[in-house]
Amino acid sequence: MPDAVEVRDLTRHFGEFVAVDRVSFSVQPGEIFGFLGPNGAGKTTTIKMLTGLLRPTAGSALVAGHDVTRDVAQVKQRIGYMSQLFSLYADLTVEENIQLFAGLYGVTGERLAARHDWVLRMAGLQAHRHRPTGALALGWKQRLALGCAVLHEPPILFLDEPTSGVDPISRRNFWDLIYGLAEGGTTVFVSTHYMEEAEYCHRLALMNRGRIIALDRPGTLKRTLHQPLVQFHTDDPPKAVEALTQAPGVISAAMFGRAVHVMVEDEPAARAALPGVLAAAGRTCDGLQPVEPSLEDVFVALVRREGGAVVE
Repeated sequence: MPDAVEVRDLTRHFGEFVAVDRVSFSVQPGEIFGFLGPNGAGKTTTIKMLTGLLRPTAGSALVAGHDVTRDVAQVKQRIGYMSQLFSLYADLTVEENIQLFAGLYGVTGERLAARHDWVLRMAGLQAHRHRPTGALALGWKQRLALGCAVLHEPPILFLDEPTSGVDPISRRNFWDLIYGLAEGGTTVFVSTHYMEEAEYCHRLALMNRGRIIALDRPGTLKRTLHQPLVQFHTDDPPKAVEALTQAPGVISAAMFGRAVHVMVEDEPAARAALPGVLAAAGRTCDGLQPVEPSLEDVFVALVRREGGAVVE
């Protein structure tokens, strides 16, 4: 089967600023493809070009076989799009939002009745169909926005940071819905900056400063980090990271939850030396041990290798 999305050297300039710099990748039908990167990496700009909302400066892209520059109307008919703002009208009721999106997508008659009921069931809003959308809890808004985005059963769904600000339980439930759509054949293209969310994707493109710096399965990406990694707990993680930044044998140090992860040149030497370096800086060091790299460790290492994230 042809690729659902095919991108070649896609580029977008805003004056002198290069927001997306010669990006190339492809997405297979039924794949959950993740775009992972810090704010300012170019994720949203790329999605806007692929959905026909923004014209590329250079390069090419095919979405569902249609050119995003020449065939914008055909592209929009074949995709669903959900932004981090959920693309809903707060002053309309749940039912009015569904009716509005049905009209925009040309869903009518018996098909509308069936899809209308599906959205209400999927979102858990059967008893709240007459409530103003602005009064809904965030998790309900999220599921309603997803339902409206796929009301016309598009083959490709674009999700631009769809779980920002949503609690962990709602986020997990949302991903259950995404898996269900993918199992039904929908291609899902999702941007995120949540590391645990990125693990759910079939493949990941890591993006920084407008470029893709790595692309593979999450498990494969984690195996690309060859330097030893150690972890410890301390009384002041930020100060501990600062103390280790220039320490001999330390490649990088970063906070990882309440712990500190340190990439080192030699693990035995680091385990012997790090407690002394931290003690000299007035910091404690508890439970120092080797650990397997997480996706976050890989991402931080790659971003640093490529010059760091954009500082806004």
